[in-house]
Amino acid sequence: AGIVRLVEQAQASRAPMARLADRYALVFLGITLLLAGGAWWWSGEATRALAVLVVATPCPLILAVPVAVIAGMSRAASLGVLVKTAGALEALAAVTTVVVDKTGTVTSARPEVSEVRPQPGFTSDQVLALAASLDQASGHVAAEALVRAATARGLGLTLPQGVIEEAGRGLSGLVGGVKVVLGGSGYVRSQLLAGEDFARGGIEGGTAVVAVGIDGRAAGLILLSDPLRADAGAAISAFRAGGISRIVMASGDRSDVAEKASASLSLDAVAGDLTPEGKVDLIRRERAGGVVMMVGDGVNDAPALALADVGVAIGARGSAASSEAADVVLLADDLSRLPLACGIARRSRNIARQSAIAGLLLSFGAMVFAAFGYLSPVQGALLQEVIDVAVILNALRALRG
Repeated sequence: AGIVRLVEQAQASRAPMARLADRYALVFLGITLLLAGGAWWWSGEATRALAVLVVATPCPLILAVPVAVIAGMSRAASLGVLVKTAGALEALAAVTTVVVDKTGTVTSARPEVSEVRPQPGFTSDQVLALAASLDQASGHVAAEALVRAATARGLGLTLPQGVIEEAGRGLSGLVGGVKVVLGGSGYVRSQLLAGEDFARGGIEGGTAVVAVGIDGRAAGLILLSDPLRADAGAAISAFRAGGISRIVMASGDRSDVAEKASASLSLDAVAGDLTPEGKVDLIRRERAGGVVMMVGDGVNDAPALALADVGVAIGARGSAASSEAADVVLLADDLSRLPLACGIARRSRNIARQSAIAGLLLSFGAMVFAAFGYLSPVQGALLQEVIDVAVILNALRALRG
């Protein structure tokens, strides 16, 4: 419910971008009325004003621009990138900053349990079995890793009860009458008995750790490894080559974990320890400096996706909530498709702008001829159709390339 409220607030606070056609329409209307009125006043012939109005075709705006945009959306869809609206495609063409989630977006989203470190008084199997049992109620990728590891060890899992999950922090519940809490170290520590803490010696900096508490005691730490996606580096490089000036990683994991995961990537900034609200604040700050695209896959990313100028959900492996909140859904499990989609969006925008400007200039020239009496209303109507067909055919070029 908290995530839903954040998404609704983010969508309500995001001002719509001015559409390309809207920016030209009022100027064109003013010029048309001025020329028509001026021709009538100067010549005294109402036919000239009528010819100006007939030849003043708005089709470069009401047809050619949407044709170019829809053609771009179709071209992107052929690559496995679903752009939901024409406005999203126009915003995608203007992106200057990319914010990427870590788990499931930059990393493989299939972490594995590398080690279980029980505290004195507990065994590794006991810690893993209770943690995995509780994690059956969670959809987080780390939860899946714990369940897989416990199953691989042949540990019996118990159905949890009374589960309470705090998005981005951890969860707690009863497993066979035992109170279990797991998640980030800070979250788990806040629910332990006074004086209880975890021994973290020998853990390499940047290692993802799930802390486990049992009946108010510090029970152990579960270490996870989550390698980078094979296509992450190529996608970042392609964004750079496409003119993206700033790339930021946002993660709910500890800052050292996020920084370790991004060490081999060419990023401008890394932000860790982010709650869903923290990701929203990050997007709000980045939007002050440019048009922001947020890429994520989890439920926790949904509010940030809704607030960003362009929200991109990894639909192939992500949650339904993120796909619902996003403007763009990556249907293919391939990050390199996103820089290509940005390129398609820019090309479609350029073709749309070219069609609009060329069509309006042709219409303006025809209006001038009509104002001076060189075109009758019937001739103007025929010329208008020629201009319309020309700009629409030009707009269809967005289907190629």
